[in-house]
Amino acid sequence: MTSSSDSPAPAHEQPLAPARLSDAERDRVLAVLKEGAVQGKLSHDTFMRRMELALAARGSGELSALTADLESGTGWSQRLLGAVSQVSAFPGRMRRAWAAERLPKLLLPAPGPYPLRIGRDPVNGLRLNHETVSRMHAELGVRAGVWILRDLGSANGTTVNGRRVTGAVAVRDGDSVSFGRMHFRLAAQ
Repeated sequence: MTSSSDSPAPAHEQPLAPARLSDAERDRVLAVLKEGAVQGKLSHDTFMRRMELALAARGSGELSALTADLESGTGWSQRLLGAVSQVSAFPGRMRRAWAAERLPKLLLPAPGPYPLRIGRDPVNGLRLNHETVSRMHAELGVRAGVWILRDLGSANGTTVNGRRVTGAVAVRDGDSVSFGRMHFRLAAQ
């Protein structure tokens, strides 16, 4: 006969295993560590060691200990840093705005059944003879009254307002576009 101390405890008395850390928790800590390294708050060796510990951590407490000395300051200091960041970004925004106004115009073609092909090949409707432009670089057409710019798998990319186009994107009068290193401002006729 076995004593009651030898029998397993009922299920409701079993110690619970700690909850598994979510990927989002780890990602947040990894982002804080990366930002700390970028800001010079962590040496390279410390950053690498903390990254390893974050990936091996089994509990939230272990993760919070890795970033305790890196967490942001008070709301006041965050607002001050935000304001300084905005003021320092202003000259760059002004330069980009000034440059955008001086870009050569690319007139939007009259809507038709076929899109305007853009590239280095002579068969294109708009031939751009520049080494950074692909033979069949992009096409510009109208779909349901909206101008659509599509990159055709170009080597050096197509951008609209500084953002690289993957697939197709809607464009309008005044947008800045680039094909490789050839830059234009779209203009209505």
